[in-house]
Amino acid sequence: MKNENSIELVNVKKKFKIYADKGNSMKDKMLFWKRNRYEDHWVLDDISFSIQKGEAVGLIGRNGCGKSTTLKLINKIMYPTDGKVKVNGRVSSLLELGAGFHPDMTGRENIYTNASIFGMTKKEIDEKIDDIIAFSELDEYIDNPVRTYSSGMYMRLGFSVAINVRADILLIDEILAVGDMSFQKKCFKRLKEIKNAGTTIVIVSHALGQIEQICDRCIWIDYGKIRKIGKPMEVHAEYLKELEKRSQQRMQALNGETGTENDQNTFCGREVIRSGSGKLFFTGVTLYDRNNQPESVFETGDYMRAEYTFSAAEEIHKAEFAVRIYGDDDTHYYGSTSLIENSCTEEIHGKSKFIIEFEKLELLEGDFMLDVDALDENGEILDRIHDTIRFCVQNTTGKTGICNMNSKWKLE
Repeated sequence: MKNENSIELVNVKKKFKIYADKGNSMKDKMLFWKRNRYEDHWVLDDISFSIQKGEAVGLIGRNGCGKSTTLKLINKIMYPTDGKVKVNGRVSSLLELGAGFHPDMTGRENIYTNASIFGMTKKEIDEKIDDIIAFSELDEYIDNPVRTYSSGMYMRLGFSVAINVRADILLIDEILAVGDMSFQKKCFKRLKEIKNAGTTIVIVSHALGQIEQICDRCIWIDYGKIRKIGKPMEVHAEYLKELEKRSQQRMQALNGETGTENDQNTFCGREVIRSGSGKLFFTGVTLYDRNNQPESVFETGDYMRAEYTFSAAEEIHKAEFAVRIYGDDDTHYYGSTSLIENSCTEEIHGKSKFIIEFEKLELLEGDFMLDVDALDENGEILDRIHDTIRFCVQNTTGKTGICNMNSKWKLE
């Protein structure tokens, strides 16, 4: 293993046995021996990468691609079927919410138990326990059994222990998605401090914006293989394009099989949060750039057009359309309606497409999603969909924050 590396994976493969219906008792195994048949499922298929000391790396990919399995291999929770996993240094991890906590023990007692699992001595824990409790903001609950804690309180306590362990490597699996915004911001601030102090960090997350904030590199795992390694924004741009491509392919396949798109639980071939009477039904969406080309990655100030197709019942002649932009952490960035913009409900008789154009996307760097609504003249919701399509904005302006403010600067 190279001295400059904290982690090395060399030609790593990992398979699991998938049983159709495995017998649990001896009687079942004797009478229904055929149920013990299984198939080999390869979660990781010959992956190799190295992570340098002090580097922060994000792992992305669809559910089931092997991200969490990779973390567990690094943490020695499981071992590879083939290949080598080399780790240099003490590892602290947050792989599952409240992992290692005993429900009947108090928060304070669980701190000692959990920290000892990470290799801390009682003396080290005594020195750190006040910092752990303070960071978790659970002072008044710390001597209560953790079974009385909410999931957010579990997360606070578990995260506080993990980041206060004197570790060389910190592994995090989706845990930052839990908790309120103020605590998430505090976690990111602490992660940056830990990174600056030389700790190696590996984060698994579907929140691409979080990875872009903290990570130096990103590894995209696709169907158990490494698809791309590079700077987060570059990898995420290709990843989002691929997701959109597959979404369109699923939609086409679904339409070909069923002959209809009016599935109340799906949109563009994937499950969504949807509500409404269904008298008007959105059937598809595509984003375009100024050259009329389908696109999912834009730069601050770019033109973007969203085209929604819909079908409507004959008795619906007018409708009000609404669009909202959210960040991947569900922060609301923008919202408006056709009534606000045009001062009237829209005549839709004989029409099947709703179009909204943004002449300049005044958003800075991040990952975003579009919501869409349709309401009738009386305010009844006809169709409402959360997270209809996603897009990425790259910031080349040098400005910071969440939006691009047009300003004039002068001295007098």
